[in-house]
Amino acid sequence: MSSENPVLPSRDYAAFLFDMDGTILSSTAAAERVWGKWAEGMGLDVEKFLPTMHGRRGIDTITDLNLPGVDPTVEAEKILRGEIDDVEGVVPLGGAAEFLKKLPVERWAIVTSSPLELAKARLAAAGIPVPKYLVSAEDVTIGKPNPQGYRLGAERLGFSPNDVLVFEDVPAGIQAGESAGAEVMVITATHSHPVEGGQYRIADYRAVAPHVADDGRLSIKLR
Repeated sequence: MSSENPVLPSRDYAAFLFDMDGTILSSTAAAERVWGKWAEGMGLDVEKFLPTMHGRRGIDTITDLNLPGVDPTVEAEKILRGEIDDVEGVVPLGGAAEFLKKLPVERWAIVTSSPLELAKARLAAAGIPVPKYLVSAEDVTIGKPNPQGYRLGAERLGFSPNDVLVFEDVPAGIQAGESAGAEVMVITATHSHPVEGGQYRIADYRAVAPHVADDGRLSIKLR
C-alpha cells in the first residue's frame, strides 16, 4: 500500500478517463480467487501468473499463454461467469465515489478491460453508479496496452486524447493512456511496489478534489 505524496498536474483538461479495477475500485481479491483457481487447473505457476493478468482483457491474457488445446474464447467466458458470481470484497477506493460524483456526466468516462456485464456487477458491488459513458472489453478489437480504448473514450466524450487525463494503476493501462496521447495519473493504493510511467501520482482520492471551471474544464486540487 503506497503512502507517497500526491503529484498533481498544474493544468486543466477537457475530460477525465478512468480505468476501473484498481483505479476507482478494488477487485484484486475477487479477481485473483477466480483466476488463481483457473490457473491452477491449467497447471500454471499461479504465483507467477497472477501479476500478468491485471488490467488486460481476459481473452488477451489467455491467448498470449498459447496453451495447447485451449480455446481462449471458451475459457474467457468461464472466467467471466466466475468473476460475475464472485464480487465479495469489491469496494471503492478511498474517496473515489465522492470524487466521481462531483464530475459533470459529460466530462468523464470509464475505460475498462472488463466485459460490460462484469463492469456493471463490480460497480454495483462498490456502490459506484454506471456512468453515462463506459468503454468495455467488447468495444475494442484489441485491449490494453493498445491505446484503442482510451482513444475511443475520448472520442465518445468529443475531445482529443491530448486534452484528457487518464487515471490508471497498472503498466498495461499506463502504456495505453500514454500511447493514446494522454497524460496519466497513476493510482498507487493497490501497489505493493513502484510502478513506472505516468506523469502524476495519488494513492487514492481522499486528499484531492476535482475543480470544475465555468467553461466545464477539469482540474485537481489538494483538499
